[in-house]
This record gives sequence, structure tokens and C-alpha cells, in this order.
Amino acid sequence: MKTTKFNCVEMKRHGAEKIAKKTKHMTKKQELVFWQEQTQQLKDYQKLIRQGVRKGSELHIL
Repeated sequence: MKTTKFNCVEMKRHGAEKIAKKTKHMTKKQELVFWQEQTQQLKDYQKLIRQGVRKGSELHIL
């Protein structure tokens, strides 16, 4: 059985860095719109999962 090392803290930091780069030069209003859009994309993705659509569909989050 093959095991892989998974570091939750490293994954969290990587995600935080990725978002920080995207929002670095945004105004507060732009950042608010960014988060509203990301939230809607996540809700859409969750809805597809509940409907049985497999991961890797056309929906792209972040």
C-alpha cells in the first residue's frame, strides 16, 4: 500500500499565499466582489456534487 505525505498546514499556507497574490492590489470593493464571486462558484460546485456530477467538470474554483 502506497502512502503519501499530506501536510494540512502547508496546504493552508499555499492557498492563503495564492489568494493574497490575487487580492494584493485590489480595492476593498474589488475584494468584496472577488469573495462574492468565489462564494457563488463554491455554491454552484456543491450543487453539482449533490446532483452527482463528478469532480473535474467545467466548473473552476479559484
